[in-house]
Amino acid sequence: MVCPAVEVKVELTLLEKDKEADVMSPNGKTSPFSDCRPNGALGHCSDEDAAAAPLRLYKPRDYVEASVCHVKDMENGQMREVDLGSGRALLIKEHGEFSAIGHKCPHYGAPLVKGVLSKGHVRCPWHGACFNIATGDIEDFPGLDSLPTFQVTFLVRFADLQSQKRSKAMARCSATLNHCLVPPGPAGLVCAETLRQEGFTDRIVMCTMDKYPPYDRPKLSKVCTEIQMDVKVKAVTFQDGSRMEYRRLFIATGSKPKPLNYKGQDVRNVFHLRTPEDANNVARLANNKNAVIVGTSFVGMEVAAALTDKAHSVSIIGIEAVPFRKALGEKVGKAIMKLFETNRVKFYMLNEVSEMVGHHGQLKEVVLKSGKVLRADVCIIGTGEVATTGFLKQSGVHMDSKGFVPVNKTMQTNIDGVYAGGDIVTFPFPGRSNKKVNIPHWQMAHVHGRVAALGMMGRPTEIKTVPYFWSAMFGKSLRYAGYGEGFDDVVIQGDVDELKFVAFYTRSEEVVAVASMNYDPIVSRVAEVLGSGKTIRKRDVETGDMSWLIDKGSQ
Repeated sequence: MVCPAVEVKVELTLLEKDKEADVMSPNGKTSPFSDCRPNGALGHCSDEDAAAAPLRLYKPRDYVEASVCHVKDMENGQMREVDLGSGRALLIKEHGEFSAIGHKCPHYGAPLVKGVLSKGHVRCPWHGACFNIATGDIEDFPGLDSLPTFQVTFLVRFADLQSQKRSKAMARCSATLNHCLVPPGPAGLVCAETLRQEGFTDRIVMCTMDKYPPYDRPKLSKVCTEIQMDVKVKAVTFQDGSRMEYRRLFIATGSKPKPLNYKGQDVRNVFHLRTPEDANNVARLANNKNAVIVGTSFVGMEVAAALTDKAHSVSIIGIEAVPFRKALGEKVGKAIMKLFETNRVKFYMLNEVSEMVGHHGQLKEVVLKSGKVLRADVCIIGTGEVATTGFLKQSGVHMDSKGFVPVNKTMQTNIDGVYAGGDIVTFPFPGRSNKKVNIPHWQMAHVHGRVAALGMMGRPTEIKTVPYFWSAMFGKSLRYAGYGEGFDDVVIQGDVDELKFVAFYTRSEEVVAVASMNYDPIVSRVAEVLGSGKTIRKRDVETGDMSWLIDKGSQ
């Protein structure tokens, strides 16, 4: 007897346009999933349930459906992006069950079908965010939004395929007692969202000198208002004299530019790239002019790359012989340096700025300590940053010699009820046997915010993440996962000169970090292994055989 093939049908539910005002998401857009359960619960359909699964009836105008494959067409552990004409979605089969979620990462729109599926979640191939395939909830950062999920009986049912992100339900404020978040950077924003998502109803106050609401700014630093804290009476006094009491306090004041000593501090058109206005001014002033970047930090190098198609000339001044040597190693650093030189960027390495020379107050020349004089109409300083924690010196909150705030596993400081996160903290990192480290990554700040929020609500949880960093230069993306500080060797597979490689950073015969260019999704795959608690040995990556990282089910 020949059994008939069972088709997988995808059903697209058309939602009403008018939604209640109380389901507005923080970004001002109405959530199309207000009628879903708070966590976006999803029903599954296994192969065995196919024949018996009941079908929900809709009016003809409520949905469309299309056959996308047969049940046996997909293997366990496989993902497939399906097209229904009205949009796309990600169809997943794991352990015999089908799931359906949004097909793009809500952070920057990466195609999740090229990501990594493992143990009930999919990891973004670009920046490492993780999403639960059953709920769509974001489980690891960066990003704020979760994914839409679609009920599965045997019809795989999709709602509003044009939306590839979902905002979780938020509690309403019903009290007046304050909880201060200072300021609304990535850690503070995620902390506030998590509090509301987890049912917190007291008042949340975000305090900053920035005139913009929270926005995605991995290339811009924060500007913090000056405050005074009195932890004994649980109150904060602001620069304008106003005073605010709190029950719980979250400090996430970020970092500020490291001071640079040179003559001509009053010369105009010298920027640290702190605000959107700075970025706009740099772009305007560099148009067909001479741009100089001081420092070979990721921010400085990214700015230099962005200006090459606008400026007449772009010059970079660095104190090291090779950019990124400490972070990525000499071979990778030289290859990236060559990429910049190919794009007509000039380097003045092993050098420092002596003077900014102006004409009628505006920058005209940058004088180096070597005596070299560079023509310059705009200068961007990217020589590193320091923690913005000076206001804490008399507060009772402990700081270390570098100005960082040590916190415990739940992001709480030495003061009960006072939490901290983001660039200003050192925290116990599981990947280094809970040694306290500082990791000033955008993604890590999101993690800190969530852990701190849960601690504030009496639901302490510990950090479980793999640090993930990325950079883009001349249309080429560099991805990095892990914590490689103090690495003693680099094992490279691929061709560094062609910028198609994966670099494994080792410490005492153990892989502690990985970086790649044009090798997606290798970094996300390694992040999955590291995140599972497994150890990758140096000998495992020296052979060049990386089949142990390949998920053959993805397509």
